[in-house]
Amino acid sequence: MVQNESYTPEEIANLLKVSKLTVYDLIKKGEIIAYRVGRQMRVEAEELQRYKNRGQTANTPPKQTEEKYSSFVISGLDTSLDILTRALEGKLLERQVLRSYMGSMDSLIAMYKGQADIVGTHLLDGDTMEYNIPYVRKLLVSQSFVVIRFIQRQVGFYVAEGNEKQIKTWEDLKNPGVVMVNREPGAGARVLLDENLRLAGINRQEVKGYHQELTSHIAVASAVANGRADVGIGIEQTAKLMPVDFIPLTTESYDLVMLKDMKNTKLMEYVISILQDDYFQEEVRSLGYDIKEMGTIIYEQ
Repeated sequence: MVQNESYTPEEIANLLKVSKLTVYDLIKKGEIIAYRVGRQMRVEAEELQRYKNRGQTANTPPKQTEEKYSSFVISGLDTSLDILTRALEGKLLERQVLRSYMGSMDSLIAMYKGQADIVGTHLLDGDTMEYNIPYVRKLLVSQSFVVIRFIQRQVGFYVAEGNEKQIKTWEDLKNPGVVMVNREPGAGARVLLDENLRLAGINRQEVKGYHQELTSHIAVASAVANGRADVGIGIEQTAKLMPVDFIPLTTESYDLVMLKDMKNTKLMEYVISILQDDYFQEEVRSLGYDIKEMGTIIYEQ
């Protein structure tokens, strides 16, 4: 192993032949010490070697007697979570704040497994037309949690400039000649699409390009801008960065989820305090997000 070399969690997962979530869990519990460079976590080669020398494996369960974590994980893809991460770093000097970039469903599953402490999610339940709470209740069954209002944002279609193919509704996705690009399973945009196709009685096999999957709003918008697809789903903020038109469909709630336990009591207080801070709210508002009710607990169990 080369001295002074460092690895990402993904590279460590490949080296140890475990999942990336397992690596995040090891970092969170202090079994492997990591540091952040911008938006990315890194682990020194020497630290990885020390871990291996201790005779541990990445599948070793965390010690049941350990009461205090050396770090905690914020999981989700929106840029606003990076702002929250920086704000928390300023308050929690004794703990390391780590970022995990996963979609809404995967982030909630990671929380269920004890591998994430704060999760950002935007999942629409088509039967109730309610965001997040129906999914959190099902995925975190038997656990106590809170859902905190974070941001609201416009989500819609990315289409080529001029929208020559006149794509405006969900039904238009099955028009001959229309090719879409999709998000990966578990992403909020993918759930939004699937729920609306279901409600409209549209078979996903009728939608050309449904199985073309990309893993970010910027990748979807880029595919449309480059002519590789006619339409994709994403948020308005990304459309402003790319040469595409944006067709708004709905306003979605992007909320935060935290487990209620003794270890998270102080963390929850810090999070709500930050969310209600005028300076923080203005920084998030500057991204174009609606911050109405930010910092309000909208559901708890």
